[in-house]
Amino acid sequence: MKFTAAQIAGILQGEVVGNPEAEVYKLVKIEEGTEGSLTFLANPKYINHIYSTQATVTIVNNTFEPEQEISTTLIKVEDAYKAFSQLLEYYNQVKLMKSGIEQPSVISEGVTYGSDLYLGSFCYIGKNVVIGNNVKIYPNSFIGDNVTIGDGCVFFAGVRIYSETVIGNNCTIHSGTIIGSDGFGFAPQEDGTYKKVPQIGNVIIEDDVEIGACSTIDRATLGSTIIRKGVKLDNHIQVAHNVEIGENTVIASQTGIAGSTKIGKNCMIGGQVGIVGHITIGNNVKIQAQSGIGKSLGDGEVVQGSPAFNYGDYAKSFVHFRNLPKIVADIENLKKQ
Repeated sequence: MKFTAAQIAGILQGEVVGNPEAEVYKLVKIEEGTEGSLTFLANPKYINHIYSTQATVTIVNNTFEPEQEISTTLIKVEDAYKAFSQLLEYYNQVKLMKSGIEQPSVISEGVTYGSDLYLGSFCYIGKNVVIGNNVKIYPNSFIGDNVTIGDGCVFFAGVRIYSETVIGNNCTIHSGTIIGSDGFGFAPQEDGTYKKVPQIGNVIIEDDVEIGACSTIDRATLGSTIIRKGVKLDNHIQVAHNVEIGENTVIASQTGIAGSTKIGKNCMIGGQVGIVGHITIGNNVKIQAQSGIGKSLGDGEVVQGSPAFNYGDYAKSFVHFRNLPKIVADIENLKKQ
């Protein structure tokens, strides 16, 4: 789809300097601008690129005044970075404006759904599912029996939602993610085998949650695995049974959280973090990438390492880790003396 500079300025409440009829159909970085593209300049580090960019339209701050001749049409706004972010959001909304039920797809008995449903081809909706308004479910997705989905949710292609799951409003779940699969529960037997413990709980996901691609959130053994409001999960994250993640916590890729661990509000957890089960992590905790968490953490702690400890102490200790060969050599010399 194409937009003119005047249309974009109208969306952003900006001022056009140049050709208001200039048309764009794609978004690019300023150094990669080509004809028909839209870009932005917010960081002074990239100011030289505005004089050479081939982008048709560039969003800039109101304060920008070119010192050389430029070929790109400008849209002046109060904050170019925020304006470009707003435009990305608008573009994404337009791109996702789909509705209707494609065929083949299966809608089982007892299903109710609101207005503006988009159901892609080869989707399966189980019995007694309740779907809110303006929900988008992309092709090849599976929704199990008795699932509840709130308004404004988007499930991308190949999402799997097992039975009894409850999902709030305005949640986004990316391709390949599985929600509500069995927790890892096996009881050891006297003969050395393992007997599966039935997992009869569910998963509850509150409003405004986003879950990246290929993540898994296990159903509880009893009760619920709970992802609280505003949580953002990256790709390839494992959340085990009966875990609870507090409001507005963000977790980066490849993190694994073992069963029954409770994580507080507003935490920031880096990639490849491993967290043992049955512990409590407080509010506003920061865990650096590749840390191993083997015990509970209090509010506001910042940790790193495996096993993890205070980040400041870790940074100081790392100086010594790095110099160990020299330290050992110095000790050997002292011993000889």
